[in-house]
Amino acid sequence: MNKKDYYEILGVSKTATDDEIKKAYRSLVKKYHPDVCKEPDAEAKFKEVQEAYEVLSDSTKRQQYDQFGHEGPMGGTGGFDGFNFGGGFGGFDDIFSSFFGGGRSQSNTGPKRGRNIKTSITLTFEEAAFGVEKEITLNKLDTCKDCSGTGAMSGKDIETCPKCHGRGKVIVEQNSFFGRIQTEATCPHCNGKGKTIKNKCTTCHGEGRIKNVSKLKVRIPSGVEDEQTLTVSGKGEAGPNGGMNGDLYININVKPHDLFERDGVHLYLEMPITFSQAALGDSVEVPTLDGKCILKVPSGTQTGTKFRIPGKGIKNARTGETGNLYVVVKLITPTKLSNEQKDLFKKLSKTNEKNETIFDKIKKFFKN
Repeated sequence: MNKKDYYEILGVSKTATDDEIKKAYRSLVKKYHPDVCKEPDAEAKFKEVQEAYEVLSDSTKRQQYDQFGHEGPMGGTGGFDGFNFGGGFGGFDDIFSSFFGGGRSQSNTGPKRGRNIKTSITLTFEEAAFGVEKEITLNKLDTCKDCSGTGAMSGKDIETCPKCHGRGKVIVEQNSFFGRIQTEATCPHCNGKGKTIKNKCTTCHGEGRIKNVSKLKVRIPSGVEDEQTLTVSGKGEAGPNGGMNGDLYININVKPHDLFERDGVHLYLEMPITFSQAALGDSVEVPTLDGKCILKVPSGTQTGTKFRIPGKGIKNARTGETGNLYVVVKLITPTKLSNEQKDLFKKLSKTNEKNETIFDKIKKFFKN
């Protein structure tokens, strides 16, 4: 099923500013929040708005979406599916409470999102143009498989903290200049987790996470550019207390090509031709990224003339359109001539003397 365009979901244009996106988001979450809106599809629309905002409010994710659409780089769940929509913008509770008052209090007891991690890969020019699947090595904190992230030997070993009664915070009374005051502090008995473990997991020693070296296959979309950053959702470090994983950011390095220069989706090639080919015209064989093609060079072609070969550039993964290959011809001056060739050029030179050239016109201009 095709996913709806994120800009359409928020009702903004593709050139919308950050403030316009934020304003549209605030309006829609207020409208579709399940506690307020009684429409049967309110929850689905609410999640749709959150997903769109999570991507468009992040400059890196927005750039990636503008170029690749919903496809994105694939790793496990892949693409933009599975993005963490609880983060960013200070959390939804802050926004909702600003509209309606209240909101849930922040606590250390709940799951927390894992740390984002960064890595880099190097691609050939062709791999960047056509897309490729790469296997990368990650050294990060993963959820402990033996205890499923609980940190305990079994579920029976997890108990509610008797000190804070599961809140993760305790009330502390202090004397001050204004009298005796009460403040909240992290529970020292459970370190704010709200739970204690009787028998800790012997693999992770109660942490719920372990350092792990793993392999991940990532599909790089076609058309990525040098120094571009791609985001793979949910492939960062595991979160504390059973929290969701952070994201993986992949910095792309593209090796230069021996023949082609790139400008967005368009390619440029400098093609040498001889004087005879330029003067008389010819059909020359031109290399492309996916083979060869024939370019017809008309007679009288000048050095620096640019020819366009449509559809032989880079494919845009989002729009499906393919750029062009621009061939710039360059006349090659021979450095070694046989006696016969020298005689031919002399005859040609005498013939040219009979025709008025641009240099003759320039001389006349300055004489007048």
